[in-house]
Amino acid sequence: MSLSEAEVQSARGAWEKMYVDAEDNGTAVLVRMFTEHPDTKSYFTHFKGMDSAEEMKQSDQVRGHGKKVFSAINDMVQHLDNSEAFLGIVTPLGKKHATQLKIDPKNFRIICDIILQLMEEKFGGDCKASFEKVTNEICTHLNNIYKEEGW
Repeated sequence: MSLSEAEVQSARGAWEKMYVDAEDNGTAVLVRMFTEHPDTKSYFTHFKGMDSAEEMKQSDQVRGHGKKVFSAINDMVQHLDNSEAFLGIVTPLGKKHATQLKIDPKNFRIICDIILQLMEEKFGGDCKASFEKVTNEICTHLNNIYKEEGW
């Protein structure tokens, strides 16, 4: 992992601000992704009938999946200083999304970019800057897993 100890601590501090409200922030990220990139909804059969952002915000399924995404990222953030543990979280997640769910890997960059946008909107550019390397690490590792799986 290419983060210094100071970068790890800074990233954790930035993430804590987002994770305090994991369900609402996770929901906001997914709703933005589904509205700005409607093709991403095609992977979620139970989200297809939801057309309005308001309807998505109220959906227990969207809220639950948003929290699940944020929990997975939180697990990764807690192991930024331990490559083996970090990969132990990222690898099975990547394999599942590549082989079982068949999610296009470009969607990870989309969701990470939306998380960074929301961070900047809520907490400023310094918060976003503190977390950018983390999203790059996550996306790089996920893309590598996809390549290993033949994508």
